[in-house]
Amino acid sequence: MTKLRCAMIYAKDMARMTAFYRDGLGLRVVTDSPGWVELDAGGTLLGLHAIPAEIAKDIVVTSPPARREDKPIKLIFEVPDLNAAVAHLVARGAVMDEPNRWGSCDGLDPEGNVFQIAAAASP
Repeated sequence: MTKLRCAMIYAKDMARMTAFYRDGLGLRVVTDSPGWVELDAGGTLLGLHAIPAEIAKDIVVTSPPARREDKPIKLIFEVPDLNAAVAHLVARGAVMDEPNRWGSCDGLDPEGNVFQIAAAASP
């Protein structure tokens, strides 16, 4: 059986992106080396890979970040309490959409990558 080991995001500002996924979403850092960070996302790893400096210099990250809707991937994280998770992320400067009626909410990480948090299904 094939198993997803790690999803990866290229990052211009590794420190800021690491802090967002660690502190905003509560993921635990398991590997932290120059240009590469892995965070435990509940059984799958989220990797952050530094964009090479010669490429990163031409990338503009705005504040608040511009939505990168042209990217074909969106990471979805399950949370026990959607409203609490939205409030926690907003308090840390995240850009979050309004929660939708089916129990999820899109947001932007510090570099504009779209992610989603979704309420855990009731047992």
